[in-house]
Amino acid sequence: MAAVREHFPKLTPAEYLDWEQEQEFRHEYLNGEVYAMTGGTLNHSRIGRNFLTMLTLHLQGKGCEAFNSDAKVQIAASNDYVYPDVSVTCDERDKIATKFISHPCLIVEVLSPSTAAYDRRDKFNLYRRSDSLQDYVLVDTNKIEIDIYSKNERGRWEILSYVAGDTIEIQSIDLTFSIEQVFENIIFDPESEG
Repeated sequence: MAAVREHFPKLTPAEYLDWEQEQEFRHEYLNGEVYAMTGGTLNHSRIGRNFLTMLTLHLQGKGCEAFNSDAKVQIAASNDYVYPDVSVTCDERDKIATKFISHPCLIVEVLSPSTAAYDRRDKFNLYRRSDSLQDYVLVDTNKIEIDIYSKNERGRWEILSYVAGDTIEIQSIDLTFSIEQVFENIIFDPESEG
């Protein structure tokens, strides 16, 4: 999903949280600016649903919880709030949270042509401020392709790219799956393939 800057005066984090709670639509909050979240395509929705379903089933009874794009995430070491397509937390502090989680170990963004560059660069730079984040997953909507940025034991980020036929491993939650599971029921538009 894309974020579009709203023309509001700058808000404090507390003002944003109070204001946003009353809004019909979701808004991200970055550097004091409010951004309205716009809708995505059916493929975007299907991929997010497929990923969330797979994660939810895998995490049952493991002390972790998966959230959809309605769950707000506070970026650690900042006053920024975003709505990833899918997030997972295993942190005890998030189990008592009621408005947002702050300690995700996994974040999934489903790419769209308008947000791909932002999600790969700026949003990743924002997310990796979080000490708890171990895996950042980017899922293409135009072809069977997933990139996973994983934090290694030295705290450095490495990227692995997966394509059709690959088996994916997400270490932070000990999950292995076929890439095709994420793309079940996806109908690719031949004009959008690169």
